Amino acid sequence: MSNATTGTGTRVRNWLMTGVSYMIPFVAAGGILIALGFLFGTLAMGGDPTTGGIRVYDSALTHAVDANGNLQLGNFATWAYIIFWLGKAAFAFFVPVLAGFIAYAIADRPGIAPGFVAGALATGLGVDGPLATGTGFLGALVGGLVAGLVALWISNWSVPSWLRPMMPVVIIPLLSTIIVGLAMELVFKYPIGALMTWLNNTLTGLSGTALAVIGIVLGLMMAFDMGGPVNKVAYVFATTGLGAAGAAAHDTRFVIMAIVMAAGMTPPLGLALATVLRKKLFTDSELENGKAAWLLGASFITEGAIPFAAADPLRVIPSLMVGSAVTGALVGALGLELHAPHGGIFVMFPPVLGSDWMTPLLYLVSLAVGTVVTAILVIALKGSRKN
Repeated sequence: MSNATTGTGTRVRNWLMTGVSYMIPFVAAGGILIALGFLFGTLAMGGDPTTGGIRVYDSALTHAVDANGNLQLGNFATWAYIIFWLGKAAFAFFVPVLAGFIAYAIADRPGIAPGFVAGALATGLGVDGPLATGTGFLGALVGGLVAGLVALWISNWSVPSWLRPMMPVVIIPLLSTIIVGLAMELVFKYPIGALMTWLNNTLTGLSGTALAVIGIVLGLMMAFDMGGPVNKVAYVFATTGLGAAGAAAHDTRFVIMAIVMAAGMTPPLGLALATVLRKKLFTDSELENGKAAWLLGASFITEGAIPFAAADPLRVIPSLMVGSAVTGALVGALGLELHAPHGGIFVMFPPVLGSDWMTPLLYLVSLAVGTVVTAILVIALKGSRKN
């Protein structure tokens, strides 16, 4: 179907879905490698929260590098360290890839460079600290759209025939990169930054309330944009608290980390379950995504829910938010503690998750309840549309 006969909403959705489809392999590979790094690190180094495998990213603690900077390949912990950082490398690219291929969907190859630059500015990848906008997933969406539209606009300029061959490889990427870069720095950075600050302050103010209430709030945030700025605020809030808690035996901040990871696992798992229970409500592509969502959800890769949310946001996103809120409330009410910042099912064992095997069991029950709630709501809302 040509752009002339396609509605604006459909075109925007197709642009976004192109970016998401190219992003998912980076999310899947990176997130699973990070989780495996934690698993192998714990097997090699033990589960101590200050010196064990959940610190697998630390070359000193893993003894991965000798005094000359050479990798110690005879050390099992070194391999865990390598796997972890391979995952981090892949994961670092997913936001720029999202923006780059949104722009590509709009303007073809001339949009790729400005789109990737917009994504890099959104996350800080490869730029100096003050130029990192901190706008995350939302900034990448906006930046990718602007980059693509600007590149498309410039490509429609009437130029002399001698200049035309240079347009797609030099002129369009150059000018559109300058324009979108300035827009990211001067237009988008500050309002989204102010929103992020407000959300962080609100979370901090909730620290004295019941953990179940915190669980509801964090659950709603984790599922709202599935890896976007709101999700990331909740995650950073949890990981910052995890670092502040240090080596304490018990701390409320460990409960907050447990809430965030469980609530982030629930959306993909709930959608995967829904595709199994009511296949006729989903497209063939969604059924395939549902198969992948089992592993993505189990690995704490909330982004596995994005294809479903992008295709049907008004029905899917509220369902995800309710399911994650239920899981978060249960984890908070039970006071379950987690000492690892990532890993999903790969870190669900003592002492990373609680001090005995009852904690992982209760954690799985909380996760299962939220997963079922999500699936039921998705099926009910999608089913009502079909009737």
